[in-house]
Amino acid sequence: MPANVRIQPDSYTKLRALADGSGVTMPEVLAEAIDELYRKRFLDECNQAYGRLKADPKAWKQELAERQAWERTLNDGLRDA
Repeated sequence: MPANVRIQPDSYTKLRALADGSGVTMPEVLAEAIDELYRKRFLDECNQAYGRLKADPKAWKQELAERQAWERTLNDGLRDA
C-alpha cells in the first residue's frame, strides 16, 4: 500500500540526486537504502549476539560442539537433490 513519508529537504535532494544518477525512481532508491540498512542492522545484531555467546566460555564450547556435529552430516553419503 503506497504511503507518504515526510523527509528533510536535504534528504530529498540527496534522494533525487541518487535517483537521477542511477536512472531509477526515487521509491526504488529509497527501497534499496531501506533494505541495505535493514541488512546492516540485522548483521550488527547477529555480531553482537555472537559476541555475547563467545563471552560465555561454557555456551561457546557448546556452540562449537554443535557445529562439529553438523559438520559430520556433510559426509553422510547422500547425494544433493
